[in-house]
Parts: sequence; structure tokens; C-alpha cells
Amino acid sequence: MKLKKLNPLLAEQIEELQIEITPLIKESFSTIKSGSDIVIVCENTDEREDLLVLSTIQRLEKPDMLSPRALIIAPDKETVLRLVEKFENYGKKNDLRIFFTHEKTNLDEDKNLISLGIDVLIGTPERLNLMFSVAGFDVNQLKMFSFISINQMLKARMDGRLQRLSESIGKTQRLFFAEDYYEKTDFFVERIAIEPYWFDDHDVEEEEE
Repeated sequence: MKLKKLNPLLAEQIEELQIEITPLIKESFSTIKSGSDIVIVCENTDEREDLLVLSTIQRLEKPDMLSPRALIIAPDKETVLRLVEKFENYGKKNDLRIFFTHEKTNLDEDKNLISLGIDVLIGTPERLNLMFSVAGFDVNQLKMFSFISINQMLKARMDGRLQRLSESIGKTQRLFFAEDYYEKTDFFVERIAIEPYWFDDHDVEEEEE
């Protein structure tokens, strides 16, 4: 199974690494490329993260500008580091500048390194809120604002931090990745997204069959 109209460098890397393009990834990829707000419901962690990483690389394509063009909020350090590794592997040929931050990184050093120029910023809600409040870096170039494992963050009562981050960013594409349907996520999405498209892995698999 292949994706259409891919960035050539990304297409090469997908083929070399033999990354699996699942029905859900194929079905939702073009909608993400369009810039629409979107919600992905998928039980498989790898599949959710692959879709996020591949679609981000596709939209950004190459290093550009000083300010981040993609912001990703992850629930914990482990998820942050896992996403960084995938970006480094899947986007090796695209050379996007990936930067991460969490509660164990040095805040002052983080701010200095970000000022040198990055494309993708990945971090936990608490650390990103702190960085926004003390650094106030430019988010006007953002193309994508993604929440990975949104249910996990809302169940951990991080909704206040997530809401503040969203309010500070303004208009950009918002993507939500959830492991299953959760009513609180539905309410949260309604507050900050604009007519989002919903994709559920079970529905897509049924259609394929």
C-alpha cells in the first residue's frame, strides 16, 4: 500500500525502511495534507505515531525559517523521545531540525537552542507552558499543532495546560491522536478545533474489508 503525491525524499525513506502504510494512514493522509483539523482514533501506538511523523515531514518538507512550523504535545518524556527517534529515522533525508523539551531538560539551554532555528518542537504540556510563559517565542509560522495521546493527557487532568497553550497559539491546523473514544476528548476538540474530520481505525478497516 502506497501514499500518493509524497515528497520524493520521504517516499525513498519509507521504501528503504519498509514502513507499513496501513489503511488508516492511507485514508487520512490526504486530509491531513489539506491543512484541515483532524481527529485520529487508533488503538495502535506505533500507527498513531507513524501517521503523525510522516504527515508532519510531508507538510514541512525541508528546513525553513527560524521559528517552529510544527508543535507536538506529548504526555510524557518517553513519548517525546520515541517521537524524536522516529523523526530522525523517517525524516533522515529531509533534514528537518527536530528539538525536544521535557521536565528533565535544561530550560535556559532549551531557549538558547530554539533561538538558533528549528522546524519541529516536541514537548510535554508542563514544560511547553513554562517555555511559552518565560520565552515567548514566535508561533506565527506554525503549520501544525498536534496532540499525541490526547486521551492520556486529559485523563491526567492536563486540560488546563493544553487549553492555555491552544489559546496562545491562535489559528493553525490542529491534529488530535487518541487511542480510543473518550467523551472528554470530544468536548475538548469541540472547544479548540474548526469542523474537524474524524477517522477511526475500526471504521476504516471495515471499509477496506
